[in-house]
Amino acid sequence: MATTTDSAQKSLSAASSSYDSTFNEFYSEVKQIEVRDSVLTSKQQIDRLTRPGATYFNLNPFDVLQVDPDTPLPEIKQKFKRMSILVHPDKNLEDNERAQKSFDAVKKSWLTLENDEGYRKCKEVVTEAKERVEEGMKLKRKQLKKEGKSTRLPEDDSDKYRHSVYVQTCKLFADLERLRQEQEAKDMHERKRKAEEQEEEVIIKKEQAEWNKNFEESRTDRVTSWRDFQKQAPKGAKKVKKVKGGFRPPKPRPEQRD
Repeated sequence: MATTTDSAQKSLSAASSSYDSTFNEFYSEVKQIEVRDSVLTSKQQIDRLTRPGATYFNLNPFDVLQVDPDTPLPEIKQKFKRMSILVHPDKNLEDNERAQKSFDAVKKSWLTLENDEGYRKCKEVVTEAKERVEEGMKLKRKQLKKEGKSTRLPEDDSDKYRHSVYVQTCKLFADLERLRQEQEAKDMHERKRKAEEQEEEVIIKKEQAEWNKNFEESRTDRVTSWRDFQKQAPKGAKKVKKVKGGFRPPKPRPEQRD
């Protein structure tokens, strides 16, 4: 059992290290952009919001609006207004297409956060990201202690810790978006299936109604045809006398013997 646990912890540690290294370069770039964007120029914001991987990272509304998750909603609203003006397509005619994408990202982020419910849910994502990072740190310390090594972690540095939380937060927002798209696809498929069933039901009812109508309309013709057939029976044909009580077979003749 201990071997299995140790193996799982090593796998977790390796996966965590790989994940951190993947985002390390990007995080450094983001920090540099944040410093440049402190003056909030239009071009810098458009560059930031349309950079490679923006579709993924723009799922984090706090990152898009460059606000701390604990920032009060009124302040976030003010930041949204300033940023939406900076990247508005009408004010960036020379870079209209990228400006439109940036404006859409900014607007979507604000719509996600604009009410208390949305704001609360987004903060819960950040809280979960912190919990996952701290749980990962506990497992790493346990493993290092078991190996007789220093339990000092990179995440003990405040900047490294924020980086790990940022990475985990982006991952959680991306997971939520993936689940949303999957559910949307399922709902669309279900709506399509029901629509097809309803359409098929309408067609069947229509065909049945048409059949019933044709049957009723042809009733007189069928009766007339049958009567005409009876009248046109061959001459000399004996009419079968209807016997009350149903069909009676002829009486057997007595056998004659020589």
